[in-house]
Amino acid sequence: MLKITRVKNAAATTLIVSGRIDAEQLPDLRRLVESEHASDVVLDLNEVSLVDVEAVRFLLHCETQGMRLASCPAYVREWMVREK
Repeated sequence: MLKITRVKNAAATTLIVSGRIDAEQLPDLRRLVESEHASDVVLDLNEVSLVDVEAVRFLLHCETQGMRLASCPAYVREWMVREK
């Protein structure tokens, strides 16, 4: 199950992502991310428990668009490095 909490302040919009991100849940996250200005978005991944390869590729794309990934789990970051 994926839960996304949107927190907006003067500096940026933070999307707090909890749970599992896989191909099935990815469209919901993608829709929310695309509704924001990329450089003003922070994806807080502290509560992410599991990802699949599609999610990793999406996160890489987010970073290339100027989004910041906060509290990215080490295994996700390592996978992202390998996917580059």
